[in-house]
Amino acid sequence: MHAEHLTLPGEADTLALGSAMAAHLKPGMVIWLEGDLGAGKTTLVRGLLRAAGDSGPVKSPTYTLLEVHVVSGLHFYHFDFYRFNQAEEYLDAGLDEYFSGSGICLVEWPDKAAPYLPAADMRIELRVEQNATDEGRTARITAVSDKGRTCLAGVMSSSSLRPV
Repeated sequence: MHAEHLTLPGEADTLALGSAMAAHLKPGMVIWLEGDLGAGKTTLVRGLLRAAGDSGPVKSPTYTLLEVHVVSGLHFYHFDFYRFNQAEEYLDAGLDEYFSGSGICLVEWPDKAAPYLPAADMRIELRVEQNATDEGRTARITAVSDKGRTCLAGVMSSSSLRPV
């Protein structure tokens, strides 16, 4: 595993992280997005999808569990498991099929279904800075697989994001 820590002083920086990721994603990747409510998980997904070419609305799938975005024939599956009370609800929802193809799976609140989810290629933990005056965040990005390491290396070499 390899990890990087970034400072994200404002919303534009969270969007920029998503944008930088878009250029380095590989089909079939699974990305876990972790952090408290309001940490910026959906904002990061919005930046990623905008950079990939999706101009439609990007909203949190808290109530729908899944929002599907198709860009140039590539499927992006944006999940949010916040409302799960038990991990078995993932099984009841019948979502396994989305993780077995070439689509990119972006998973908010993966801990709510962790025993049943496929392993992540990358894990991104977003945190609101304790001393932030408004929108400050930090991101800890952990590359778990070869795909994740390649993506993270590309993000770090091609972006103007600031390591902590």
